[in-house]
Amino acid sequence: MIRVVVVDDQELMRVGFRMVLGAQADIDVVGEAGDGAQAIKLAEELRPDVVLMDVRMPVLDGVEATKRIVADGTARVLVMTTFDLDEYVYAALQGGASGFLLKDTQPDHLVSALRAVASGDAVVSPSVTRRLLDRFVGTGGSPMRDTAELDVLTDREREVLVLIAKGMSNLEIADTLFLSEATVKTHVGRILAKLELRDRVQAVVLAYETGLARPGIS
Repeated sequence: MIRVVVVDDQELMRVGFRMVLGAQADIDVVGEAGDGAQAIKLAEELRPDVVLMDVRMPVLDGVEATKRIVADGTARVLVMTTFDLDEYVYAALQGGASGFLLKDTQPDHLVSALRAVASGDAVVSPSVTRRLLDRFVGTGGSPMRDTAELDVLTDREREVLVLIAKGMSNLEIADTLFLSEATVKTHVGRILAKLELRDRVQAVVLAYETGLARPGIS
């Protein structure tokens, strides 16, 4: 059973999420919160698998709440937002969120995304994530992070990381580099381990912030 805490400052949104998720046999909504401070408290008390987190809220926003919950290791966080190009979402991804969805996403997509995050995967929407990074990482100048962080990677691992940043799946990367999907999966695992990253979302952000992947370039 996947245990979920729903966080949104609008009660109507919380009711909607609870109805969608509660209809699933493998998902249990164990708590609700109306702001980030309540979310942190519930995450500590209930230790859910996933916190479904709004980003724009009173008292404490979802960005800071995400950072604290991830740092404490109390739950994984899936961010929900009304705006796809939202600086709050970018900050939440930096803070350790396992991905984000728009609030008007289809119910079946929400459910599948939540299951993916609960299983330790990440939710990376290629087009939206790249546009988000294009906007908030910037298009020129020096990298935001030290490129020396990437020195631990082999040339092949760098190639794979660039393709991850483009939003490619393991199968797509395998086809592009003429490798087996199992080999790509191994490379991805090594990249995350070497760079001490939680998932593909953090890998995408790091690739952009070090300049390995360039905004606006395919």
